[in-house]
Amino acid sequence: MNPKYLHSIDELDNLVGLIPKEREEMEFVTQTFPFRANEYYLSLIDWKDGRDPLRRIVVPDIRELKGGGCMDPSCEKNYTKLPGLQHKYDQTGLLLLSDVCGGICRFCFRKRLFISCERETIKDVSEGLEYIHSHPEITNVLLTGGDPLTLKTQRLEAILKELREIEHVNIIRIGSKMPAYNPYRIINDPHLTEVLSRYSTPEKRIYVMAHYNHPKEMTDVSMQAIEQLHRAGVIVVNQTPVLNEVNSDPAIFTALFRKLSFAGISPYYVFQCRPSQGNRFFQTPVERSYEIIQQAWQTCSGLAKRARFVMSHATGKIEIVGKSASHVFMRYHQASDRADIGKFLVFRSNPMARWFDDYRHHAIHPDDFVPVNKPKMHWLF
Repeated sequence: MNPKYLHSIDELDNLVGLIPKEREEMEFVTQTFPFRANEYYLSLIDWKDGRDPLRRIVVPDIRELKGGGCMDPSCEKNYTKLPGLQHKYDQTGLLLLSDVCGGICRFCFRKRLFISCERETIKDVSEGLEYIHSHPEITNVLLTGGDPLTLKTQRLEAILKELREIEHVNIIRIGSKMPAYNPYRIINDPHLTEVLSRYSTPEKRIYVMAHYNHPKEMTDVSMQAIEQLHRAGVIVVNQTPVLNEVNSDPAIFTALFRKLSFAGISPYYVFQCRPSQGNRFFQTPVERSYEIIQQAWQTCSGLAKRARFVMSHATGKIEIVGKSASHVFMRYHQASDRADIGKFLVFRSNPMARWFDDYRHHAIHPDDFVPVNKPKMHWLF
């Protein structure tokens, strides 16, 4: 099976039959944010259920046009060293290889790639590879976009070969939602798994950063694709944002964490949904997201709760590590300024906060924070 791709609401209507009002609203949304999906993924949606979570992930919703946000919430432009190459953290280089995905997630934080005339991805990666070669601190490279698995295997193979010839690049990561959106891309292309097997060695592995947002996406066909990646020696991990009306329920996250760990897919990051334009209604408040994850973990094994809950802020990955009735505790898990790595932050609780910047006026000076019934503690800022 090679599922057909759909790019218009007309095609969607022909496939599933839409109510005229919802069709009109969807077409209005696509004037701002485009639509892309495929028949396989759309077949997983219960079209009789207006609140189906996979529908929320890929089908335009009129609420995308409400609220603020910006096109570059993590200020990626500040860390773009060359067209198609970002270098934010010392040891990590990003190559943006494609502006196409298996489907367009309605909550995508990089949706500017699909609507802007200014290209950020590149076809010729030679300059980016030369940059990586000249920066020995880069030990791992993330291939992203868009989705690198939308590239032809021959093209991907050439890039993997050149990266493997750079001695200090030990890890290659491929960010892809294709195992969820279109597992047939993997199943039907034995050349792909042969290539991955060749360049994922015992000493230097290839990682696929899968994007399962809901356990419904983990179908038998999808698990077949994951098994083929495992057999190729690829390490598969998962990352997902907390998404309102998709997975913003502890029971759903419990099911997701369990299914991932059962399938040998390590939960890696849970993200606070970034405030990209159109994402407001997908965002749950930070402290609510934290509580959802904590509650979900109550009936999970240790293997199922290895993910870190972070915000990918312009200044770094900020992990939410704890919460009391009156305070929220964070630390820089990763930072653009190396001096900030590990820095501990204390804020007064702000139940309405949806992003790190919402806490800026709630910061606690170290000398002002005294835990109850304990000696005065000095927090590292």
